[in-house]
Amino acid sequence: MIGRDEILALIPHQGAMCLWDEVLGFDASSIRLRAGNHRDPAHPLRSGGLLRAVHLCEYGAQAMAVHGGLRARASGGEAARAGMLVALRGVELHCARIDDLAGALECEAELLMEGEASQQYAFRIHHAGALLAEGRAAVMLADAAAMPR
Repeated sequence: MIGRDEILALIPHQGAMCLWDEVLGFDASSIRLRAGNHRDPAHPLRSGGLLRAVHLCEYGAQAMAVHGGLRARASGGEAARAGMLVALRGVELHCARIDDLAGALECEAELLMEGEASQQYAFRIHHAGALLAEGRAAVMLADAAAMPR
């Protein structure tokens, strides 16, 4: 299991904007994570006192970032290439809000396609065995030549 401190070292999202607390498992093509911050009244994505289900897309996107960081580390310690979320597809939200859910959120994300300049993942986020959100996300990767060495 990988904890929050290691996650913070892998992704650009810092402080409260790092949404995942722990990695439950991963391999070259998938990752499973857990978080409990959705109940925090100071959650950075809250508005009007609520944390809406649409924000689960950011949880899915950050699952991609954590997986990319772990894959980069496993392949020799190089930092993962920075990426920018460019598309969400097939997103289905099965609830309206998540701040009122007791217990942890869990995510499964799977690498579907990978090219030199992009990646596409599928994500599914559950709570207490119930599916909350699912979809696909695409990210464009920074030019490898522009990455700091």
